Amino acid sequence: MNRKFQAIAEQALIVSAIFILFLVLFESKLAVPVWLQSVGRMHPLFLHFPIVLLLLALGMEFFRFNPSNAANAFYRTFLTNFWLIGALLAALTVIMGLFLAKEPGYEGETLPWHKWTGIAAFFLAAIGYWCRPLTWYQAPVAKGLALVTALFIVVAGHYGSVLTHGDDFITGPILKSEPVPLEDAIVFKDVIQPIFEQKCVSCHNPDKLKGELMLTDVQSILKGGKTGKLFVAGQPEISLLLQRIHLPSEDKKHMPPIGKSQLNPQEIALLSLWIKAKADFTKKVIDLPLNDSLRLIAATFLSPVRQEEENFDFAAADEETIQKLTTEFRSIAPLARESPALAVNFFNKTAFTSEKIKELKEIKEQVVFLNLAKMPVKDADLSQITAFENLQKLDLNFTDITGKGLKELTGLKQLKNLSISGTKVTVKELQAVLPDFKSLNTLVVWNTGLTDGEIKQLQKTYPQIRFIEGFKDDGKNPIKLNPPQVKNKLTIFNEPLLVQLAHPVKGVQIRYTTDGTEPDSIKSLLFTNQTLIKASTNIRAKAYKEGWFGSDAVAFDFFKRTYVPDSVRLLLPLNRVHQAEGAKSFFDGKLGTFNANSPAWANNWLGVRNNDLALMAEFKRPILLSSVELRIMEETETGIFPPESIEVWGGNSPDQLKKIAIIKPTIPTKYRTHILQAVGGKFKPQTVSYLKIVAKPLSQMPEWHGGKGKPALLLVDEMFFN
Repeated sequence: MNRKFQAIAEQALIVSAIFILFLVLFESKLAVPVWLQSVGRMHPLFLHFPIVLLLLALGMEFFRFNPSNAANAFYRTFLTNFWLIGALLAALTVIMGLFLAKEPGYEGETLPWHKWTGIAAFFLAAIGYWCRPLTWYQAPVAKGLALVTALFIVVAGHYGSVLTHGDDFITGPILKSEPVPLEDAIVFKDVIQPIFEQKCVSCHNPDKLKGELMLTDVQSILKGGKTGKLFVAGQPEISLLLQRIHLPSEDKKHMPPIGKSQLNPQEIALLSLWIKAKADFTKKVIDLPLNDSLRLIAATFLSPVRQEEENFDFAAADEETIQKLTTEFRSIAPLARESPALAVNFFNKTAFTSEKIKELKEIKEQVVFLNLAKMPVKDADLSQITAFENLQKLDLNFTDITGKGLKELTGLKQLKNLSISGTKVTVKELQAVLPDFKSLNTLVVWNTGLTDGEIKQLQKTYPQIRFIEGFKDDGKNPIKLNPPQVKNKLTIFNEPLLVQLAHPVKGVQIRYTTDGTEPDSIKSLLFTNQTLIKASTNIRAKAYKEGWFGSDAVAFDFFKRTYVPDSVRLLLPLNRVHQAEGAKSFFDGKLGTFNANSPAWANNWLGVRNNDLALMAEFKRPILLSSVELRIMEETETGIFPPESIEVWGGNSPDQLKKIAIIKPTIPTKYRTHILQAVGGKFKPQTVSYLKIVAKPLSQMPEWHGGKGKPALLLVDEMFFN
């Protein structure tokens, strides 16, 4: 390192040490301003650098006095520089951590240990750097210091992992217990609590009490947090837990927050069903009715009822044969490790024929599970399946078979589980064939058209068979519907677009508006898959069904784009962080979302703060232009505002442009929920070959804002010319 830079770094190290002492001494009086909170939140990201650098430097220090190293000038110089940089980065990390610790939600016994071991590690590194040139500093001292400092770094890192991931983060994989057997499982302890531990406890534990909510024990769960009770027993639709989970992922109140492992649909369903069932903390899973939805889903998380491991009396199939029969439309895999039994799954209904089943004759003895769900299987094809003499499980869900065709399968003496959901079977057809299935113990029949009475009669007639009919809404315990979903692959269009909205629950009505108002269940338009839009449109939709609570409203933006420039270039530089892929990103159809600073989304947004966003577009054929819109992010809390103005310039030559329009979007007058929106306007049609857009960021944030007087950030991801 250049001696001048080394001197500056050494001075910075002294200043950092003094500043850290100041922060520690006056910690109780310290209030971190909003603009510094982002610096503190970089602590988890930044801390890896000093850990790596210091550990490497300490390792080199341990061997520094070996004769070969002591005589090596490069070794000594490199080690000194390495140590200095590591100590400086450690100081910065400690400062960030002290800022972060002042935010709400960080308390408990672990935080002080993490804080003081981290501070100790820094001061040991700093003191060690200054003592290294002294005469008394010899090999025993160097080795002792290296070991002690490394120990403090490791201990500080351990307590940091406990803060962020829980106290069993390291030992969890080693101590992880086997799934609890179904007959022993308690609904809360063995099904619900593991969800909290995996997805929630890292932020809601005694050491990191976000929102004053702790989810580590029953008493704390019942107590709730700063915003109230976690749930209302028996009423998932008004329970805070479910409300936060169902918020859009970009909403700041959505739980778990973006960046954390999200709940999957099965986990969400379990939480909802548990609350609906009065949130009992002591009930066993097997105490629930056999066809109860909570029991059925919970069973997939638990060990099956204890039974002897099944040994198959046939040999394994040849590996080359399995590889030959595995294709892009058919997978073949062992049922379990070192098991000769095979599971076969079919994909791609357009490639399916009955011959594809016949091709498996070389492994007919080994196939015990066959999945033909959603394939165009007909009654005539079922004769091909009878060749699989050891077949135990067969999935024919949503195929074209009927109950009459099931007669072909009665020769499968090992068949235990048959799924025929979504097929056209009748109760008479089932009554005719079920007596001939000698080993069948489970029949899945939901969504077949069989009535509740018919299924109950079948269950009574064939008590040895478990009939699974799925969830039936009786209207007595309404729950809230999920919002509708948009099925259009693209929401940017240049030709009239047929809007496609859908909902996973059958019989749901979707009501919508296009004027920004909240849809209701009576007056708002009923969506019928016939909605054709020709201009940029914001559709707000809600789902309704008798016996259910209406869903939350959801908004879908559709953008009309008539013209895409043949070439485009930026006239002024972009913000260093938000450069996307340059000017072409304005017309690539990739819509940005929130968290613009995250690497996962950073390539969608282009931003400016200290200069205008200026763009020149060329069209090889003149266009008739009458509107310009920019899709922007507005997040007032972080200083992201709409543009102060948008200037539109056009003409037939880049050197002879005239101002066509100046558009002034509405600027927020208070903090409000962050949104993604298109801003712009219409003007008198103009024929242009060249178009210049100048969007000016807000030069001074308003008085009510924490950053008043400073320039706002402008973020744009797409432009629409019509």
